[in-house]
Amino acid sequence: MPVRHHWNTQAEDINTASFASVSADRPAKASDAPDPAIVRLQVVLDRAGSSPGVIDGLYGENVSKAIAGYEAMNGVSSDGKLDPDLTNTLDSDKTPIVKSYTITADDAAGLVDRIPDDYGEKAKMPTMGYTSVAEKLAERFHMTVTLLQKLNPGSDFAPGKTVQVVDPGPPRQGKVKRIVVSKKAGQVRAYDEAGKLIAVYPATVGSKDNPSPKGTHKVKGVSWMPVYRYDPKVNFKQGKNNRVLIVPKGPNGPVGSVWIDLTEPTYGIHGTPDPELIDKGASHGCVRLTNWDAEELARMARFGTIVKFAN
Repeated sequence: MPVRHHWNTQAEDINTASFASVSADRPAKASDAPDPAIVRLQVVLDRAGSSPGVIDGLYGENVSKAIAGYEAMNGVSSDGKLDPDLTNTLDSDKTPIVKSYTITADDAAGLVDRIPDDYGEKAKMPTMGYTSVAEKLAERFHMTVTLLQKLNPGSDFAPGKTVQVVDPGPPRQGKVKRIVVSKKAGQVRAYDEAGKLIAVYPATVGSKDNPSPKGTHKVKGVSWMPVYRYDPKVNFKQGKNNRVLIVPKGPNGPVGSVWIDLTEPTYGIHGTPDPELIDKGASHGCVRLTNWDAEELARMARFGTIVKFAN
């Protein structure tokens, strides 16, 4: 079934999209136009606690993993495929996917001109803030900047303007007793005290050169908007930087907006300045989530929460 891409009516298209048109036969490319049905699917999964990562309207591995996570949360076989029963269950969420939002003066505050790649240059910055109102809003509503712009063609995203955004719903609530990190699945799963799976997140877990730790560890603490201490002798070599550097705090910092510290020294679960790259690249051994997923998990985790690496 061909997909319509009439961006002037895209909010209506998304709110009324049918999951019957969703197909995983052809992997999406970054150049593809967002599919209204996949935008709706990603938002419904996000609301249900199985994060698809960044909402972009493209069918990729993170969508399949979110479907599998949703299936696991509901006690059915986790194959990551949309069957009629699952489609009917997901389709029961009739809350509008797209809503209006009026930009405030606070949304335009604290911006920076750019984020340099070099850590030495980052260390000279006052903050690792957002570079635009569009970037700040896209992250708040779990979207790509591209999708936000497609929903609002011609908008300058100035304070006082009303724009269209997706509504991923409120953060998950609960107390996480156990976290399971799977490099093979590229996923983090969070369980409550009764052993129930309550949240699932796509994740970048280590790399060949910098593998994640093995075994079982615990949460030692949480740091919000952390500064980042770069030490080439302890961490990794970045560019020509040979000395210890302190990169200031901010959502665009190397570890994003939150750091969940583990009992394994130098390792943690953290956010990222590049949410669209989650499980599409490599990390320096830690567990990388989108900022909003890391923040949600950090609020539910506790001192002593078990973190098991299922490598």
